[in-house]
Amino acid sequence: MSDDSEAPGDWNGGPEFDLEREVERLREAVEAKTREAEATRVRYLRSVAEFDNYRKRAVREREEYVRSAAESLVRDLLPVLDNFDRALQAARQDPAAAAVTAGVELIQRELLRVLERAGVTPFSAVRPPFDPERHEAVAPVPAVGQPDMTVVDETARGYLINGRVLRPAQVTVAMKDADGGAGEP
Repeated sequence: MSDDSEAPGDWNGGPEFDLEREVERLREAVEAKTREAEATRVRYLRSVAEFDNYRKRAVREREEYVRSAAESLVRDLLPVLDNFDRALQAARQDPAAAAVTAGVELIQRELLRVLERAGVTPFSAVRPPFDPERHEAVAPVPAVGQPDMTVVDETARGYLINGRVLRPAQVTVAMKDADGGAGEP
């Protein structure tokens, strides 16, 4: 019996077969597939990150849209609250309108509770120093007995929504020069 498997260059029956060259070719093929797999993995991770960023952006945009729509609706309701304040102020001067006054107060309180659940709260503007972030000065008045730049009266109430100013309070402000020179010697 002859042992043909041990003849040089005769592996798998092919006289031209070079084992080292075949190993090198397979190694290069594995490295190429490894690079291809890594590139695919990187593209996959990038796609996952882009999708996650898109999802987060879409959620933020939707929340901002809802918040904007809610603020717009509340801004439209604020003149209604102002009218309730005016109606109550006028009705309180007429003792015969006590029942109507009580009903209007009830409706106003209920509307304020609904707005509070939406994060809207009124704030008092009288007596603190003037703050341009929270107050809109509608008129200066002489600073008689009041410190300069102090809020004296409120024309329209201010409102906050979730801690931010929704509408500044419309106020009159004590000023030394409001009467044309009261602060001069």
